[in-house]
Amino acid sequence: MHPNAERVAAVLREQGADGEIIELPDSARTAQAAADQLGCEVGAIANSLVFDADGAPLLVLTSGAHRVDTARVAALVGAAKVGRATPEFVRTHTGQPIGGVAPVGHPAPIRTLVDVWLDKHERVWAAGGHPHTVFPTTYAELLRITGGDAAEVGD
Repeated sequence: MHPNAERVAAVLREQGADGEIIELPDSARTAQAAADQLGCEVGAIANSLVFDADGAPLLVLTSGAHRVDTARVAALVGAAKVGRATPEFVRTHTGQPIGGVAPVGHPAPIRTLVDVWLDKHERVWAAGGHPHTVFPTTYAELLRITGGDAAEVGD
Protein backbone atom coordinates (compact mmCIF):
# COMPACT_ATOMS: atom_id res chain seq x y z
CA MET A 1 0.00 0.00 0.00
CA HIS A 2 1.21 3.53 -0.78
CA PRO A 3 2.74 5.34 2.26
CA ASN A 4 0.00 8.03 2.12
CA ALA A 5 -2.68 5.32 2.29
CA GLU A 6 -0.85 3.65 5.19
CA ARG A 7 -0.81 6.98 7.06
CA VAL A 8 -4.54 7.49 6.41
CA ALA A 9 -5.28 3.89 7.52
CA ALA A 10 -3.37 4.53 10.78
CA VAL A 11 -5.36 7.71 11.46
CA LEU A 12 -8.62 5.89 10.72
CA ARG A 13 -7.67 3.19 13.24
CA GLU A 14 -6.68 5.82 15.83
CA GLN A 15 -10.02 7.58 15.31
CA GLY A 16 -11.97 4.31 15.67
CA ALA A 17 -13.32 4.47 12.11
CA ASP A 18 -14.96 1.33 10.80
CA GLY A 19 -13.82 1.35 7.16
CA GLU A 20 -10.60 -0.09 5.81
CA ILE A 21 -8.60 1.32 2.90
CA ILE A 22 -9.09 -0.59 -0.32
CA GLU A 23 -6.99 -0.31 -3.45
CA LEU A 24 -8.82 0.16 -6.74
CA PRO A 25 -7.52 -1.32 -9.99
CA ASP A 26 -7.66 2.06 -11.73
CA SER A 27 -7.18 5.64 -10.65
CA ALA A 28 -10.22 7.30 -9.09
CA ARG A 29 -9.23 10.94 -9.66
CA THR A 30 -12.88 11.85 -10.30
CA ALA A 31 -16.07 11.01 -8.43
CA GLN A 32 -17.46 9.32 -11.53
CA ALA A 33 -14.36 7.12 -11.92
CA ALA A 34 -14.62 6.06 -8.27
CA ALA A 35 -18.37 5.40 -8.51
CA ASP A 36 -17.90 3.31 -11.66
CA GLN A 37 -15.30 1.11 -9.97
CA LEU A 38 -17.27 0.79 -6.72
CA GLY A 39 -20.66 0.25 -8.35
CA CYS A 40 -22.32 3.05 -6.39
CA GLU A 41 -24.08 6.32 -7.12
CA VAL A 42 -21.75 9.23 -7.84
CA GLY A 43 -23.51 11.12 -5.04
CA ALA A 44 -22.10 8.62 -2.51
CA ILE A 45 -18.54 9.67 -3.35
CA ALA A 46 -17.12 12.24 -0.93
CA ASN A 47 -15.02 14.47 -3.15
CA SER A 48 -12.14 15.99 -1.18
CA LEU A 49 -11.64 19.45 -2.61
CA VAL A 50 -8.97 21.72 -1.20
CA PHE A 51 -9.50 25.45 -1.56
CA ASP A 52 -7.36 28.47 -0.81
CA ALA A 53 -9.43 30.58 1.59
CA ASP A 54 -7.58 33.88 2.00
CA GLY A 55 -4.29 31.94 1.96
CA ALA A 56 -5.39 29.19 4.37
CA PRO A 57 -6.30 25.66 3.31
CA LEU A 58 -9.97 24.70 3.43
CA LEU A 59 -11.09 21.13 2.80
CA VAL A 60 -14.59 20.70 1.44
CA LEU A 61 -15.96 17.15 1.41
CA THR A 62 -18.77 17.33 -1.09
CA SER A 63 -21.06 14.82 -2.74
CA GLY A 64 -19.76 13.72 -6.12
CA ALA A 65 -23.14 14.82 -7.52
CA HIS A 66 -22.58 18.40 -6.32
CA ARG A 67 -20.61 21.40 -7.48
CA VAL A 68 -19.18 23.62 -4.76
CA ASP A 69 -20.43 27.20 -4.72
CA THR A 70 -17.27 29.09 -3.73
CA ALA A 71 -19.16 32.30 -2.92
CA ARG A 72 -21.42 30.38 -0.54
CA VAL A 73 -18.42 28.65 1.03
CA ALA A 74 -16.58 31.96 1.42
CA ALA A 75 -19.58 33.36 3.28
CA LEU A 76 -19.77 30.25 5.47
CA VAL A 77 -16.14 30.50 6.57
CA GLY A 78 -15.87 34.28 6.65
CA ALA A 79 -13.29 34.49 3.87
CA ALA A 80 -13.00 37.35 1.39
CA LYS A 81 -12.03 34.90 -1.35
CA VAL A 82 -12.19 31.13 -1.76
CA GLY A 83 -10.59 29.66 -4.87
CA ARG A 84 -9.41 26.29 -6.12
CA ALA A 85 -5.95 25.54 -4.77
CA THR A 86 -2.95 24.73 -6.93
CA PRO A 87 -1.56 21.18 -6.89
CA GLU A 88 1.46 22.47 -4.95
CA PHE A 89 -0.76 24.15 -2.32
CA VAL A 90 -2.76 20.92 -1.96
CA ARG A 91 0.33 18.76 -1.52
CA THR A 92 1.93 21.23 0.91
CA HIS A 93 -1.10 21.27 3.20
CA THR A 94 -2.31 17.68 2.86
CA GLY A 95 0.81 15.72 1.92
CA GLN A 96 -1.39 14.04 -0.71
CA PRO A 97 -1.96 14.51 -4.45
CA ILE A 98 -5.06 15.98 -6.05
CA GLY A 99 -7.38 13.09 -6.90
CA GLY A 100 -6.45 11.17 -3.78
CA VAL A 101 -6.81 13.63 -0.90
CA ALA A 102 -8.23 11.85 2.12
CA PRO A 103 -10.33 13.58 4.76
CA VAL A 104 -7.60 12.82 7.34
CA GLY A 105 -3.87 12.11 7.53
CA HIS A 106 -2.62 15.63 6.81
CA PRO A 107 0.51 17.14 8.38
CA ALA A 108 -1.67 19.55 10.40
CA PRO A 109 -5.43 19.87 10.92
CA ILE A 110 -7.30 21.56 8.08
CA ARG A 111 -10.59 23.39 8.53
CA THR A 112 -13.20 21.13 6.93
CA LEU A 113 -16.76 21.50 5.68
CA VAL A 114 -18.81 18.35 5.07
CA ASP A 115 -21.62 18.57 2.52
CA VAL A 116 -25.00 17.77 4.10
CA TRP A 117 -25.96 15.99 0.86
CA LEU A 118 -23.63 13.14 1.81
CA ASP A 119 -26.07 12.32 4.61
CA LYS A 120 -28.49 11.02 1.95
CA HIS A 121 -26.31 7.91 1.57
CA GLU A 122 -25.97 5.11 4.09
CA ARG A 123 -22.42 4.43 2.91
CA VAL A 124 -20.08 7.11 1.62
CA TRP A 125 -16.74 6.50 -0.07
CA ALA A 126 -13.79 8.81 0.58
CA ALA A 127 -10.29 8.96 -0.90
CA GLY A 128 -7.55 7.14 0.96
CA GLY A 129 -4.56 9.44 0.38
CA HIS A 130 -3.72 8.19 -3.13
CA PRO A 131 -5.73 8.18 -6.39
CA HIS A 132 -6.04 4.36 -6.26
CA THR A 133 -7.33 4.13 -2.69
CA VAL A 134 -10.70 4.70 -1.01
CA PHE A 135 -12.47 3.72 2.19
CA PRO A 136 -16.11 3.32 3.17
CA THR A 137 -17.52 5.58 5.86
CA THR A 138 -20.67 7.42 6.85
CA TYR A 139 -21.63 11.07 6.95
CA ALA A 140 -21.64 11.05 10.76
CA GLU A 141 -18.23 9.40 10.86
CA LEU A 142 -16.80 11.96 8.41
CA LEU A 143 -17.97 14.75 10.68
CA ARG A 144 -16.45 13.01 13.70
CA ILE A 145 -13.04 12.05 12.26
CA THR A 146 -12.45 15.40 10.55
CA GLY A 147 -13.90 17.65 13.23
CA GLY A 148 -15.66 19.23 10.26
CA ASP A 149 -18.75 21.36 10.11
CA ALA A 150 -21.92 20.23 8.35
CA ALA A 151 -22.68 22.67 5.54
CA GLU A 152 -24.75 23.24 2.43
CA VAL A 153 -21.80 23.82 0.07
CA GLY A 154 -23.21 23.57 -3.40
CA ASP A 155 -26.00 23.15 -5.82
